[in-house]
Amino acid sequence: MDIVKFKEEPVDVLVIGAGHAGCEAALATSRLGLKTVIMTMSLDSIADLPCNPNIGGTGKGHLVREIDALGGEMALNIDKTFIQSRMLNTAKGPAVHSLRVQADKKKYHTEMKKVIENQENLDLVEGEVVAINTDKDGKVVSVETHTGAVYDTKAVIVATGTYLKGLIMIGELEYESGPHGLKAATGLSDSLKSLGVDLRRFKTGTPARVHRDSLDLENMIAQKGDEEFIPFSFMNIGKEFDVKQEDCYLTYTTLETKEIINANLHRSPMYSGDKKRGTGPRYCPSLEDKVVRFAEHDRHQIFIEPEGLDTKEMYVQGASSTLPLEVQKEFYKTIEGMENVKFMRPAYGIEYDCIDPTILKRSLEHKDIDGLFFAGQINGSSGYEEAASQGLMAGINAYKKIKGEEPFILDRSDAYIGILIDDLVTKGTNEPYRMMTSRVEYRLTLRQDNADLRLTEKGYEVGLVSEERLERMKNKRDTLNRELNRLKDIVLTPVKEVNELLDSLGSTELKTATTLYDLIKRPELDYDKVIVFDSERPELSKEIKMLVNTEIKYEGYIKKQQRQIEQFKKLENRKIDFIEDFKVVKGLSNEAIQKLNDIRPESVGQASRISGVSPADINVLLIYLEARRRNNDK
Repeated sequence: MDIVKFKEEPVDVLVIGAGHAGCEAALATSRLGLKTVIMTMSLDSIADLPCNPNIGGTGKGHLVREIDALGGEMALNIDKTFIQSRMLNTAKGPAVHSLRVQADKKKYHTEMKKVIENQENLDLVEGEVVAINTDKDGKVVSVETHTGAVYDTKAVIVATGTYLKGLIMIGELEYESGPHGLKAATGLSDSLKSLGVDLRRFKTGTPARVHRDSLDLENMIAQKGDEEFIPFSFMNIGKEFDVKQEDCYLTYTTLETKEIINANLHRSPMYSGDKKRGTGPRYCPSLEDKVVRFAEHDRHQIFIEPEGLDTKEMYVQGASSTLPLEVQKEFYKTIEGMENVKFMRPAYGIEYDCIDPTILKRSLEHKDIDGLFFAGQINGSSGYEEAASQGLMAGINAYKKIKGEEPFILDRSDAYIGILIDDLVTKGTNEPYRMMTSRVEYRLTLRQDNADLRLTEKGYEVGLVSEERLERMKNKRDTLNRELNRLKDIVLTPVKEVNELLDSLGSTELKTATTLYDLIKRPELDYDKVIVFDSERPELSKEIKMLVNTEIKYEGYIKKQQRQIEQFKKLENRKIDFIEDFKVVKGLSNEAIQKLNDIRPESVGQASRISGVSPADINVLLIYLEARRRNNDK
C-alpha cells in the first residue's frame, strides 16, 4: 500500500544523519540562524562512536583543534567526556604532536545529544530519508521520509556515515544493518542514483567488545594517560579538570593466532572470493589483513581500551575481523592475557554506499545539483574527525549558499581541513581516506597548537565564533608577540659570568654579543633553560612558553615554508573556473583535457594536483591565462 504523503513545516536546511558530520553540520547552520532539521535513523546513534572509543590521534588531533577554532563542537564535547588523554609523538618535532583522548562512549553521545536538543533553530527527528527531490533546473526543493513526511528545504546535507545500504559481515553470515545492530538506510541510495549520483561500496570494520573481568590485565603492559591533561578546546586551556584517568593496555597476538587465522581465511568474506567486496581502509586493516599483508610477522600489537566508566566493555584495538564468530573466539583466546576472554559483542565488517567525492566542489556541494551537499564517510573518508571537519564546512557553505554569499574555502596552506577536502574533491580516493601528517606540505605552520591563531578570525567572520573566543585568541597572539620581541631586546655579552652559566648548561661560550632570542636557537638550549639569564621574565602560561620555544627554534624553517606558501597562493589565485570546456586551451594533452573537464578545478593550483595533469599542462594553462589577460587589456 502506498504511503500517504504529508507536508511538514518548511526548513532552510535538512541534514541527513546525526553522526559526527551531521552534528557539526546541523549545529553550524542552526547557530548561523537557519531553521534546520537533523534526521537520524535512531536517536541512540547521535554522535555515536561505533568503532574506537577515542577522539584525535596523529593528524586527526589537528582536525579537532581546527574544528574548535572555527566554532565547532567536537573538542568541547570530548573535553566533557574524556577518561584518558595522551599527547602523541612528543619525541618528535612539534609539527607532528597530536592529542589523542579516550572517550566515555555513552557519555559522549549523551552530551552531544543534549547540545543538539537545546540548540535554537534546530529540530532533532528520528526517521529515514528515502528521497531527495529537485526541480527542473536541478535545484534541491524537498526531501521525503519513510513515513510520508515531506520537508520543503533550500539545502540538503547528506551525512549518512556507514548506514547507506549497510551490510554486516561475520563469516558466512550477512545481513542488512547499520553499526551496533541499528537499522540500515535502504531507500536513499536509489534516490541518489535517480539524481545521477553514482555510488560505490567501501568497507570498514570493528573488533569485538569483551568483558573486562575476563582479561588478565596483569600480563599486559599498562598504558597510562599523561599526568597533565591538555584539553582539546582552546576555551578550556588553563581550566582545572578533576578526572581520574583510566588505563589502557598493550598486548600481542601470538604465532597461534596467526595459524588459526590462516587456516580460516577462506571463511572470511573478504578472502572467500565469492563476490566482489567493498574496499577497506589501508591504515586500519582487519587482523586477517595484517596476517596476510605482513606474513613475515608472527605477532601484532593489540591495545585494550575501556569503552566508558560505567561499563565492563573493553575495545580490542587492532583485532577487527570479518571471520565467523566461533573463529573469532578461538583466535582471541590466543592473544596474550586473553586466554579466558568472554565476548560481549562480536567483531564484524560493514559495507556501505558512498560517492566519488570528485563530483563535489570544494564547498562540498554537488557540482550539478544546486543545494545538495555531502559530508563524512559518504565522501569516502574514514574517521570521526574527518567526518566532523567536513560536516562543519558543509554546514557553513550551505548557509553561504542560501544567503547568496561566496563559499567558505580553506586551502592547503590554511588548515588540515583544507587538505582533507582538497584531497577528496581533487584527487578522489579509491579506499577510505584517513588524515595523516604525511599528507601535509606545510606541517610547521599548520601545527595543532596554533590552530586558534590561524582560524579563529575566520570563524568569527563566518559567525560561529563568539566575541569572547576572538578576544582570547587576540590576547594569546599579543602575549606571544610581546614575549618574542622582548627576547630580541635582551642582549648578552661574552663576560665571564655569562660564559660560566653557558658552560654549566652544556653550551659553548659567547665570542660576541648575542640576543637571548638567538641563544634559544641553540640545540642544547630552550626557553626554560635560559631563564638563568632572564631575571625579569614575566609569568606566562605553559601554552605560551611552548609556542615561544617553537617559534624561535623553528624560525628558519617556518620562514622557508611561508615563502613556499606565497608561491602556492599565486597558483591558487589563478582562477580557471570560467573555462567550461578545456578543449579551448590548445596544447593540453588529451588526458589533461579529460581530467580537467571531469574535476573542473577552480584554480591552476588545484589543477596541478589532479592525477594525469602534468607540469607541461600547467605551463600551457598559465600561457593561456596570460594571453587571455593581454587580450582583455587591449
